[in-house]
Amino acid sequence: MSPGDRDPIDGEIAYDPEGLVPCVVQDWNTGEVLMLAYMNEQALRLTRDTRELHLWSRSRGEQWHKGATSGNVQTVRALRLDCDGDTVLALVEPAGPACHTGERTCFHRGELHPGAPSETLPALERTLGERAQARPEGSYTVELLDDPSRIGEKVLEEAEEVVRAAHEESDERVDEEAADVLYHLLVLLRSRGRSLTDAERVLDGRRS
Repeated sequence: MSPGDRDPIDGEIAYDPEGLVPCVVQDWNTGEVLMLAYMNEQALRLTRDTRELHLWSRSRGEQWHKGATSGNVQTVRALRLDCDGDTVLALVEPAGPACHTGERTCFHRGELHPGAPSETLPALERTLGERAQARPEGSYTVELLDDPSRIGEKVLEEAEEVVRAAHEESDERVDEEAADVLYHLLVLLRSRGRSLTDAERVLDGRRS
């Protein structure tokens, strides 16, 4: 995204009396909320200039380049502002865990199960990536990745089954067969080095 494509929000931000504004950090690709931090004007300017997330650390009282020490930088794809102008949303591509504990997101405590529907496919894609790298013995995913022609056959088979279920079976069976299609499609994409995000970008481009 070029600078000309960005709507300037700087003059519309309502900083608090300490010169800070909350910044919600969200994964650009998956939509997962990664953390909540704070920005001041300098952090916002540095973020715009470098396209990497800069924040203000209230505990240390200093500017904070996210990932400068750990290497887990967050490349900023878009900055958005809420309706009142008092909260910034940073859409980022993280290079690693957002949380200092090593967790992917800072919001890893509390009511985690069941997971939100929006978390399911990103979590599955990460699991497939882990299987592809670790290659555990007996893994069905690894078996498929080692036999590309079989993956294609399974996608066709599962697609046929969900169509048949839609015509002849219960809603529960439709859901189950649709889940099978999604799983095998993600494995197929993984085998080609592609992801669901790549397909989503195509769909997004077709909206205009």
